[in-house]
Amino acid sequence: MQQSGSKKYTDLFGYHILSDAQLDFYNEKGYLILGHTLKSHGLKLMLNECMQAWFEDKDEFDPDRTWLQNALLTNIHRKSKTVRDYYFEGPLVDVAEQIIGPNIKGVTTQLTFKMRGNTMPFNWHQDNGYGELDPYNAISCLTALEDNDEKSGCLRIIPGSHKEGQVKIQHSSNDKNKYKDIKLEVDETQSIPVPLKAGECLLFNCWMLHKSEGNFSKDRDRRIVFMRYADADAVEVYNDCKPRLGRLVRGKTQFPEVAAYEADL
Repeated sequence: MQQSGSKKYTDLFGYHILSDAQLDFYNEKGYLILGHTLKSHGLKLMLNECMQAWFEDKDEFDPDRTWLQNALLTNIHRKSKTVRDYYFEGPLVDVAEQIIGPNIKGVTTQLTFKMRGNTMPFNWHQDNGYGELDPYNAISCLTALEDNDEKSGCLRIIPGSHKEGQVKIQHSSNDKNKYKDIKLEVDETQSIPVPLKAGECLLFNCWMLHKSEGNFSKDRDRRIVFMRYADADAVEVYNDCKPRLGRLVRGKTQFPEVAAYEADL
């Protein structure tokens, strides 16, 4: 496997190579909790930069807005150098290569924050429901910027649900533009909470069923940096199978527009 550059960010990030046992667990259960992918200094820098971007863009919580409008800030790698370095050259690129293959692009970065007072749930969904990509091996990576648990709205997943494949839904481009939520009806009896410590990362398959309840903590926020990686030649099924644009972070692509995308960042 190609190494992640010179690993020049070892003072900020904790690099990982997955063991065979970890890969087997991921393939069987559809998810994996990594150790600390952010070291203390990297965590501090990322949190400071993300909060500056958040307050420049977001108003106070508004119960009349959707969960996504209240809790989402997209393209955070364009606003935070530490996120950008983590996204392009950090430990998740090596992990993505082990799961997806040698040719990788980053296709999403965003903040998914549940600040205290935001008690809105985020309904059951698959990440590939909000952006269906083919091939179906994209991974979602959630890095915690502070400890989170059930009270503050940590993620809930249904282990093994990725084996059921893509759930067909009607979610148009207009729905995406309006930040309309997806709400799947699922059997929750096998669901589990996945609390995280600050600096830890949860990764899961694009077909994993997951949700989160609201933040009912009176004195804690739940701040997550979300990143998604996909095959460098992945296309958008919902967009006439045009190539999904994303920064090429490893290997090569057949699409010139992908090779050129964000190459100047």
